Amino acid sequence: MSYLKFEKALMTNLEESLPKELLRTNRSGAYSCSTIVDCNTRKYHGLLVVPVPNLDDENHVLLSSLDVTVIQHGAEFNLGLHKYQGNNFSPKGHKYIREFDCDRVPTTLYRVGGVLLKKEVVFQHYEDRILIRYTLVDAHSATTLRFKPFLAFRSVRQFTHENSAASRDYSQIDNGIKTCMYAGYPDLNMQFSKKNEFIFQPDWYRGVEYPKEQERGYASNEDLYVPGYFEMNIRKGESIVFAASTSEIKTTGLKHLFEKEVDERTPRDNFFHCLINAAHQFRIHEKNDDRYILAGYPWFKSRARDMFIALPGLTLSIEEEDYFELVMKTASVALREFMEGKPLTKKIYEIEQPDVLLWAVWCIQQYARECGRDKCYEKYGKLLTAIVKFIESDKHPNLKLDENGLLSVSGGKEKAMTWMNSTANGRPVIPRSGYIVEFNALWYNALMFTASLIREQKDEKNAAHYEELAAKCKESFLSTFLNEYGYLYDYVDGKMIDWSVRPNMIFPVAFDYSPLNQEQKKSVLDICTRELLTPKGLRTLSPKSGGYNPMYVGPQSQRDYAYHQGTAWPWLSGFYMEACLKLYKRTRLSFVERQMVGYEDEMFNHCIGTIPELFDGNPPFRGRGAISFAMNVAEVLRTLELLEKYTY
Repeated sequence: MSYLKFEKALMTNLEESLPKELLRTNRSGAYSCSTIVDCNTRKYHGLLVVPVPNLDDENHVLLSSLDVTVIQHGAEFNLGLHKYQGNNFSPKGHKYIREFDCDRVPTTLYRVGGVLLKKEVVFQHYEDRILIRYTLVDAHSATTLRFKPFLAFRSVRQFTHENSAASRDYSQIDNGIKTCMYAGYPDLNMQFSKKNEFIFQPDWYRGVEYPKEQERGYASNEDLYVPGYFEMNIRKGESIVFAASTSEIKTTGLKHLFEKEVDERTPRDNFFHCLINAAHQFRIHEKNDDRYILAGYPWFKSRARDMFIALPGLTLSIEEEDYFELVMKTASVALREFMEGKPLTKKIYEIEQPDVLLWAVWCIQQYARECGRDKCYEKYGKLLTAIVKFIESDKHPNLKLDENGLLSVSGGKEKAMTWMNSTANGRPVIPRSGYIVEFNALWYNALMFTASLIREQKDEKNAAHYEELAAKCKESFLSTFLNEYGYLYDYVDGKMIDWSVRPNMIFPVAFDYSPLNQEQKKSVLDICTRELLTPKGLRTLSPKSGGYNPMYVGPQSQRDYAYHQGTAWPWLSGFYMEACLKLYKRTRLSFVERQMVGYEDEMFNHCIGTIPELFDGNPPFRGRGAISFAMNVAEVLRTLELLEKYTY
């Protein structure tokens, strides 16, 4: 039986099917995304969504959707689905869906009377081309298919509306047409593997509505342009391939290309394979051979902190160290450019954040663990020592090494400096400044790891120096962060001490080198378990702490105040599980396995086959935010790998 399969009863019930989204990517920055019933519910949804570098650094929706109509004996059955104002859906093509299967490629089976039509979709790797194969599985009389494309030609952050500036011009190309609505955009080439007739019938479909944008407090209506429609006959057993792309293709090769792309797909036939598939979707391969990790879909870019936290789980945990090295090759250039004060030449955002260098060390540390310490030193030894020296020398504009051995952060009250980065009215919702708990845990870990690595290379002098710095950091860490109730302050800024119970204290429990002893670790872990742990990750704030706001709903301002005030984040639980296994070994295996079940449930919800950005901190723990989030997928994969190591 298929793993990701949904029967007719669910597919035809829009309350059940509309919240389930589906993402396909090409690993070059473009994507295709909608719901499993092909009804767009976000402005970010579209059949072909591509970057247009000469306009901006956003993605742009070119082809919003493609309606298919089955025609028999003059009767028309439109399989499309759009939502309009007033909760009106038209046409209602979902009622013809018999089943949906997503094990290898997304496959929808439609039944219209005696007609059985199968639709399969792939996004060609490294090309801005969506491919859809339609197969007439069964039919008892002559059948015609009509294809109606809905065009947007707009940024994912905007809407399009009926206007006179949109060009209606089109040109005939091999088995299709090409058109471009506005200057600056690439041509949209729509082609079929079979000869067809294109009927030019330009019109605007007005008032298409996106309910997810309504939920988020944004404008939610737009108009879509339809240039006309394609028609062709189809025989029983015949397959027709449709391609939409920014470049023209020879249509004689479309069927072979579709088969080739299907063969390259990772089957999503179990939890682990779904996560591998999701992990590959975050990969970005630029034409200049730069490699990146995207922070998430549909609106995130490649962010430095996210990349270094996610990279080990997305590569090393699935035995793909070669891709780790390719991303680090690009990232290393960016890190050195930043440390040397040079203009950045790589598309990595927020590299100036003060903990990015520290997470880069942790990332390299995971490589040493998986691939060997000698190999790690050979590849990244110089970068490691350069990072530590840079921080020690107080060259970072927002990071200072104080006499007591701790790192202090300046400017955190005016600008978000940590991963808890939500802002309201231009200021951080959580103004973390001064001594920040995870920064100093990362610093101690970085010093000890670097010292141990270079000592193995006979660099005794520098190793002893870093160990001396680490000893001072350890002593001050304990006196600064450890309180009488057995947990760690979140940050200490002069006389300002944050007593909030937050998950950032889990990091020193999980890291290989920690300033805490075993009893202190157990105490911190126990409090995290009692007050922060949910089936979907660690809460960002304890329900017992002031300001607890666990529901990530409502307009932007309301969500900003909830973002890190009680919502649960799966990636944090990766470090929590690591801490559990390090402290209690095999006795916690069944507990960790049960926690993983909570994430497997998500394979069938929200965006199927992946894990969303965050969850409400209270039951029923609904998924919220970005539909697929790199750090979450990465840490679940890393936890599964840790489970395997402790099991065997």
